[in-house]
Parts: sequence; C-alpha cells; structure tokens
Amino acid sequence: MNEDVPRARPRQDNGTAVPPPAPEPRFGDDIVMSLRFFSRLPTGDRPFTAPNLDRMAMSLPFASLAIGFLPALLMMLCAWATMPSYFAAAIGVAAMLVATGAMADDALADAADGLFGGATIERRLEIMKDSRHGTYGVAALCLYLLLRVTAIGAVATYNPVAAAGIWLAATAIGRSGSLWLSVALPNAREGGASASAGRVGKRSFAIGAGFAAVVAVIIAAPFTSFVAVVLALIAAGLVAMAWVWGCRKLIGGQTGDLIGALAALIEIAALAVFLVFA
Repeated sequence: MNEDVPRARPRQDNGTAVPPPAPEPRFGDDIVMSLRFFSRLPTGDRPFTAPNLDRMAMSLPFASLAIGFLPALLMMLCAWATMPSYFAAAIGVAAMLVATGAMADDALADAADGLFGGATIERRLEIMKDSRHGTYGVAALCLYLLLRVTAIGAVATYNPVAAAGIWLAATAIGRSGSLWLSVALPNAREGGASASAGRVGKRSFAIGAGFAAVVAVIIAAPFTSFVAVVLALIAAGLVAMAWVWGCRKLIGGQTGDLIGALAALIEIAALAVFLVFA
C-alpha cells in the first residue's frame, strides 16, 4: 500500500467527516493563558484560548515569576544606581501596576467598597461591579500600595536582591493562594471574570500551591530562612480561611474581585512575615 496517499477521515453514521481530536493542552499553553489573564504582558501570536482557572492554577506560580521579573529587576537597577531605596521600591511597584493592569489593586478597592459599603448581598455585589471607587476602596488601595513600597524599600536599603526575592515569592504565594476562594465557594453571580473562567478543582489548587511553595523556598529562603517561608505559607492559609469565612457571610460566594483582593491580602501577609526574618 502506498503510504504517501492520504487516508480518508473516518465518517459518522450520517456521512459527515469526524473532526480531528483536539490537541492535548500543554503546560506552556497554560502559562501563556495565565499571563494573558493576570497581566498585560505580550505573549506572542499563539491562538487565543478561553480562560480556565483550573488549568491556570498549576501554572500560575511560574507565570507570577514572569510577571514580576521586570518590575523586580527595575527596582534593583534603581537601587544599584544609588537612588533612595523607597523611591526604587515605588518605581518597582509602579512597573508592577503596568505589568498587571492593576488587576489585584482594582479588585481590592472594589472588594473593600462592596463589603463595607453595602447592607445586603445584592447591594454589595452591585457596588463591587461599579467601576468607581469610594472611600473604603481608595483607603484600601492606598494602604496596599504603601505597605508594598515600605516593605520592599526597607529590605532594598541593604540588599536589593533580597527585596526582589521576597517580593516575587510573596506575589507567587498571593496569586496561587487566592484561588482557594474559587475552590471553597460557589460563584456569587453569573457572568464576570471568575464565573466565565470556571471553578478551580482541589487537585489543581494543591499542585499549584505546591509549586508556589517550592518557588518561595528557592527565591526567598536564601534571604530569610526556611522557617520564614513555612510561616509565610501558614499566614497565607490563615488569611485565606478568614477571607473565605467573610465572603461566605457577606456575599454567599466568590467573585473575581474577591479573588483578586485575597491575592493582595496574602501578598501583604507574606511580606510581613518575610520582613521579620529578612
């Protein structure tokens, strides 16, 4: 038989050709998906794939490193150029805002406005959906920026590389840990970024959280200690559990804003622990 002659595709009972099976998703594709969902970084011309949080959960720690690499590098270069450490930290945080499109920052502000500004579940969800920020949201956003700049700047004063390491580790822990909200609670409403991207399974979350822990040990433990990383992970778990409890009580579920806000809260908790040991 001539192998060069193409074989006819199998046909269904109605005579139509059976479409070829879809290619198996690759880990690299999931990293690209995570970068497109959680950042504004260029990702090439790969075909668009609908966001899937369950797939992204396992690749998110590595995507977090890619997202934070240039902001952390810029912060280090500014510090090495003898700029004041807190100014260098502010430049790094500004670059992170550009890289992420201020995703977690905006989510934290929306969540603060909704959770503290509404009296009912319906009103809280309505406020969170509003793109305008109120007093609670502005206060939360300012505190988040201030805490990041001061934490990174304090360490950059004597070791810019250490500041970059603990910052990248904190962001990886924060993004991966925030997905626990998707595991623990149902969607609070139809539509929105979280609902359209699906729920995260326990297995995918566990694998992603494990990767985030390994990343934190590799890039933060040398500048703090293994104990510090373990305590940071414990702090992340406690913050996540408290946030789940609050979201269940006040909203009855989870939204993309609440997930993004949790990422910001966990990042600050991890930075606080690292500062003690840095």
